[in-house]
Parts: sequence; C-alpha cells; structure tokens
Amino acid sequence: MRTLKTSEAAALLNVSPNTLRAWERRFGYPRPMRSPGKHRLYTYGEVVSLRDALNDGLSISSAISRAREAVRADTHVLLGALLAFDRGRADEAMEAALALRPLERAVEEVMLPSLEEIVVRDGADSAPWAFATAWAAEWVQRARRITPTPARPVRVLVGDATSGPYDRHALSVRTLELCTARAGALVITLPVSGVPGLGKVLASHEPDAVVLAGAAAPDDDVARWAYAIRSAVGALPMLLFHREVRGERVSAAAGRTLDERASVAARQVVDAIAQRERSTTPVAPGSTPRTMSA
Repeated sequence: MRTLKTSEAAALLNVSPNTLRAWERRFGYPRPMRSPGKHRLYTYGEVVSLRDALNDGLSISSAISRAREAVRADTHVLLGALLAFDRGRADEAMEAALALRPLERAVEEVMLPSLEEIVVRDGADSAPWAFATAWAAEWVQRARRITPTPARPVRVLVGDATSGPYDRHALSVRTLELCTARAGALVITLPVSGVPGLGKVLASHEPDAVVLAGAAAPDDDVARWAYAIRSAVGALPMLLFHREVRGERVSAAAGRTLDERASVAARQVVDAIAQRERSTTPVAPGSTPRTMSA
C-alpha cells in the first residue's frame, strides 16, 4: 500500500499542509495513519479519490462525501461475494480494499461491517454467517502468518472466552491477535477453559500482559484461568476485550476494558505493557529499556 507524507498529500491535492490538517480535524477525512515516529501518513487511494472529486468542481464537503462513498463501495463488493459463497471474489474484494487502506482499517472498515450485515440479514446461526466467518478467519490468519517477527518483541497471552469459531466475537478476537502481532508482540491464544498444563505455557512464553477476550465463557472459568496465571507468574496487566465485568471474581482479576476496535485495543495493550515496564524496571545508565518494535 502506497502512503504519502503530509507535504506529498497536500501537493497532490494542491492545498497547503495546514489546509489538509484542517480538513482532517473538521471532516475526519482523509484520515492518516501514524509512522513509528508519529508522523502522519495518508493512504494514496484516499487522497486520489478526494483529488478526483475536487477536480470535478465539488465543494470540499461534497468531495469528501463522494470519496467516502468510493471507499465504502468495497464493503458492498465484499458483501456480495460472501452472499454468493464466492471465496475468490471475496479475496479480490479485500485486495482492492488494501489498495486504499492499511490492513487494520481494511479489516475494520470493510470485512467486519460486511459480516455484521450478514448477521443482521441472516442471523449468527445461519449458513451464510458460517461461510463468511470461516472465510474471514482464514483470511486474517493468512495475514498474521506473513507478519514479520519483531526483533525485540514483548509477549501477550490471549484468553479466548468465545464459544468457538462461529461466535460473533471470534473474528474480533482474531483481528486483535493480528493487530497486536503487527504492533510488535508475540501472541499466544489459549481457551480459558484450559487450566491443566497452563503453567508450562507460561514458563515458556513469559507473557508481559494478558487479555481476556470474548463474552461466552462463564465467569467461574475465567476466574479460575486468571487465578492460575497469577499463581504462576504473579501480577500482570490483565485486560478485557469484548467482555464486561459481570462478577466479583472476574472484577478482582481484571484491569481496564479495551476499546472494541481491535486496532485501538492493540495499541492499548502495548501502552499497558510499556507503562508497567516504566514503573517496575529501573533503567541503568547507558542502557535502553525494552520497547515495542514498529
């Protein structure tokens, strides 16, 4: 995916960088990513869509509306492919989506809304939902497999509290795994029902944070799993994703609730680990504390 710096995007639109930033604040479009150095990076496809609309003589508000519609069209294409049970067309729709967005946004703005539309139309116990969620989970797993391993990773343990692969939250959990891996973490996911042998995994993986993800598992199962982790490795940041605190036992074990968007939640996990390291690890003169890779 091609990206543009602020100056490059402004030049393509024939406006000043200040004007471009003003559009971003007022309209939320074009919406930039952030580089590892926190600089704005605009996706080329979004900027070109906006430029073409402006060149047709539209006002900025109308041009942004048209550009957004062009971006949303990818969702309609993917939805049509999934409802036709056509895996090839679905793959092509996501490839087109990636031309306009970073991977995280392609999943959150195109894939997940398409699946939610299928739930609304057919229900989460339907054959169309089963086909669509299986395809989507496979796609996300492929994306995760080609994510480079960071040079100096931190480790995250995800406790899967969904009811299985066709749970409505399952794909969000897979997306969180992907986004967290792309943020520079080694991620292991285990079901919260699996307490026997958990100590062996913890001794090998040595997690820096734990995420409880999903709403289906009973609180007693979650509390036992959390207690086993605390007994083995001590207190760690324990965060909730797509799960409410419903009982005292879970409330005592859990920390903050993460944002429902996986890309935002992944950054929150990274921040929680960094905050814990700053508060517990003294930095010797001349040494460099461990940080997340970009």
